[in-house]
Amino acid sequence: PAFGSRGSTRGAGGGTTMATQTVTMNGKTAPLEDQRSHEKHEPGTNGVPITWFAAYSTYVGYAILIFLGRFRDLVGGFFNERAAPQKPPKGIAPLVFSSENFYTRRLYYRVQEAFNRPVKGPPGAHIDVVHREAHADDCILHVKSPMETTRCLNLGSYNYLGFADDWKDTCGGDVLEALEKWPVGLASARMDMGTTALHTELEALVAKFLGKEDCLVYNMGFATNATTIPALAGAGDLIISDALNHTSIVNGARSSAAKTRVFAHNCEKSLEKVLREAISMGQPRTRRPWNKIFVAVEGIYSMEGEICNLKAIVEVCKKYKAYLYLDEAHSIGAMGKTGRGITEYCGVDTKDVNIMMGTFTKSFGGMGGYIAADKSVIDYLRISCSGSMYHNAMSPVVCQQVITAFQIIMGDKCGKVGKEKLDDLRNNSNYFRRELEKMGLHTYGDYDSPIIPVLLYNPTKILAFSRECYKRGLAVVVVGFPATSVVLSRSRFCVSAGHTRADLEAAVKDIAEIAKMLKLRYAKSSFG
Repeated sequence: PAFGSRGSTRGAGGGTTMATQTVTMNGKTAPLEDQRSHEKHEPGTNGVPITWFAAYSTYVGYAILIFLGRFRDLVGGFFNERAAPQKPPKGIAPLVFSSENFYTRRLYYRVQEAFNRPVKGPPGAHIDVVHREAHADDCILHVKSPMETTRCLNLGSYNYLGFADDWKDTCGGDVLEALEKWPVGLASARMDMGTTALHTELEALVAKFLGKEDCLVYNMGFATNATTIPALAGAGDLIISDALNHTSIVNGARSSAAKTRVFAHNCEKSLEKVLREAISMGQPRTRRPWNKIFVAVEGIYSMEGEICNLKAIVEVCKKYKAYLYLDEAHSIGAMGKTGRGITEYCGVDTKDVNIMMGTFTKSFGGMGGYIAADKSVIDYLRISCSGSMYHNAMSPVVCQQVITAFQIIMGDKCGKVGKEKLDDLRNNSNYFRRELEKMGLHTYGDYDSPIIPVLLYNPTKILAFSRECYKRGLAVVVVGFPATSVVLSRSRFCVSAGHTRADLEAAVKDIAEIAKMLKLRYAKSSFG
């Protein structure tokens, strides 16, 4: 699995609310229900407090690492140490200064065994992790030669609906047929000669699935946000972003000419306060009204596992006439009774969300992303967004993978397999979260979310937890600073419909043993 991601905090538990309204989708009118089955509280209304001992020991641990790192930098040059700052050739400026890469040299290299582990084969419920070894001439771990692997239970990949496990029986036939008919790559951007019948079919299918007028697909999920936001927001516009939004949204906002404000994570009251202030004060210096105001949120926050409080945020946006930009990278295909994402799950009409973004890398077993919106917006993006104008088009073979995955989720292929996958994902996620909470671990996020972060806190426990899991055949993702705040290092579990109950029971048993060994049960004791 890919180890590491971006920043986070907050989460925990659920609550129970039901709301019904009417929605028109694909020409049919039907009740739209809020499907939250949380067991504790509403999304985003509570958090897991760090214990005093975990906070103290974490800061002390980082202080010791930094002190030793500075000391070794001071004396390491005399002994030609591998991780010591390297002087560039005479007359050439260094690409990075020693202070800039200090964290990489003195902290990351000490725990790199837990990160960037290469894998072999499909990212199914079980995966082959490739062994690595250190070389004498550098600090980087290298793949062993000849290659050796360890079979592990995969608790880190975004294989939400398990298409990596049954690919040959579900999507494989259509994809292999497309490979015979279409090239792997088109050697062109969408705006030039990179649009095929499969791209058009996929865009129409996504628009129909979400109840939007039109859709534009991209070849990269990260670039979907990073290139769309600058195309939509410019000088005189304002972007109000959730404090824990993904870095692709952050980069897109920074790349635009718009101003940016931040509201407290998943808090509609904070959003309303920021909106009121922004509207009343106007643009800096001139005090002119903003041309447009965008509010950017995520369906499921990928480092918290927390579900967006979408209904309340939609109401605030409608009240102040702000455009809502919704990132459904982790929720589309994984949430809602029919997999239509966070809008279906929270009982929100897609007409109330102006810009809907999502990716095909999680629930659909493919790659790339999409923007679904009104036809006028999509027509504008096709000729103004760099992701459409300059990036290479998505592979037609990947288009077919995503099309078939959509058809299975919608029930048009493979009978009830799509519904069974959604049910299995939800049941597996809730079982795993419930068991982790029972053993006294600090977890973030909400029930029904397939992302379950467990707090490790202390930097020394990042490597220890990863190593002990690996010894027991568990491939897990661990994340620390700067991807999280300094004191909130964690392991992020991703549950799949491909996992069996026996898989998860065995994992729970091993994790309970590790949690006791490493003293991670902070919900039972301040000392873990």
